[in-house]
Amino acid sequence: MELVLVSLGSNLGNSRQVIASACERLAAASRKPLRQSSCWLSTPVDCPPGSPKFINAAAALWLGPEHEPESFLRQLQQLEREFGRQPKKILNEPRPLDLDLITYGSQTRDTESLKLPHPRAHLRRFVLQPLSELAPSLVLPGQARSIAELLAGLVSDEILERAD
Repeated sequence: MELVLVSLGSNLGNSRQVIASACERLAAASRKPLRQSSCWLSTPVDCPPGSPKFINAAAALWLGPEHEPESFLRQLQQLEREFGRQPKKILNEPRPLDLDLITYGSQTRDTESLKLPHPRAHLRRFVLQPLSELAPSLVLPGQARSIAELLAGLVSDEILERAD
């Protein structure tokens, strides 16, 4: 089994409910009980002016050999569409659900469609803060420091506050 970490975000609609419902759907794919972080209210990063704040969370699930990173990414993208995500018109525009595949065990990828681990996860408080609740001692592939250490050393203008 592979430990898979997913970052969840929403800034359109009832974001808390969207995150909770998305986690229920992710739990159905997991071979062990899904672990979910707290929800965090965060300022938008690299979004169009006037974008609403996000509710962010993270989920840890365990996938068996019937899955692979590419097929699981497609499942995440399908789930985003089911929650009303439309094709991008503007980079980082508001969206009802954003799912990012952060890690898939220790696997790495560097293709046009998939980069593992997520290439900016270690630079984003809205990703690291929820992940630190689930796997603080985990070292992301390609990093030398744990998630907790990355979070402690992060210099960022992001503002996060616990939302639950």
